[in-house]
Amino acid sequence: MIKLIAFDLDGTLLTTDKKITPRTYDALKNAAGQGVHIVPATGRFLRTVPQEIKDMDFVDCIISINGAYVIDMKTGEEIYRSEIPVNEAIDIMSFFDTMPVAYDCYMNNDSFINQKMMDEIESYVDDRFYLDLVWKHRKGVPELKEHIRASGHDIQKIMAYTKDMEIKRYLMDNLESMFPGLKVTSSIKNNVEINASGADKGKALEAVAQYFHIDISETMGFGDSYNDIPLLRAAGTGVCMGNGNDVTKSSADIIAPSNDDDGVAQIIEEMVLIH
Repeated sequence: MIKLIAFDLDGTLLTTDKKITPRTYDALKNAAGQGVHIVPATGRFLRTVPQEIKDMDFVDCIISINGAYVIDMKTGEEIYRSEIPVNEAIDIMSFFDTMPVAYDCYMNNDSFINQKMMDEIESYVDDRFYLDLVWKHRKGVPELKEHIRASGHDIQKIMAYTKDMEIKRYLMDNLESMFPGLKVTSSIKNNVEINASGADKGKALEAVAQYFHIDISETMGFGDSYNDIPLLRAAGTGVCMGNGNDVTKSSADIIAPSNDDDGVAQIIEEMVLIH
């Protein structure tokens, strides 16, 4: 019996035009009405989670920043946190300074970027929706390494951006060996995402299940991209969307219809809801 449903947002719950359909909303609400815990699990930081998701009174908690930060939405209690030490984050950024990439970071549920990189971000990213997120939510600073050094805070996630897929492949293949203790993944074509090794959606799901006193076998996870693989592997039932990549599909127990075909709703209707 499924007692907790965790789901990625972009490419999974949300349609291509970033909407939640009435059918999907109703499936989640009906599942919650039957006592199932509803848990968005996203690479976004909390402020950029769509307001319509945060306004759902049946959402129990949100896994954000690929699992680096998890919060109970009803009590405000912090459930889980895993971050990159600030000195290591500076070392990673110093390495990125030698590469033809732009980079930014999440810190204390906020986001920061070198202003010069913000001004040139279109040279590194061609996803219009993601560009709009950067322009709207990143705070430009004169020099990012100096900014985080002065803050003294650890870092929730670092993102590097490139349109060169050879560079992306090199970073994906080598960063974890160059900087032990990291988790390296990706959520869009042009980015590489770096978290602490303890920060992934699977570990966060385990923490949430323990928080609600649920056996991990009684959980269901939905995703479509590389950063969802830990979620699908940790969940009792892992579901990859039909629009997902082949690597993520190979980590799933079930392949659902696509995000534009109410795939999340269809699986919930068939496997979770009691008729």
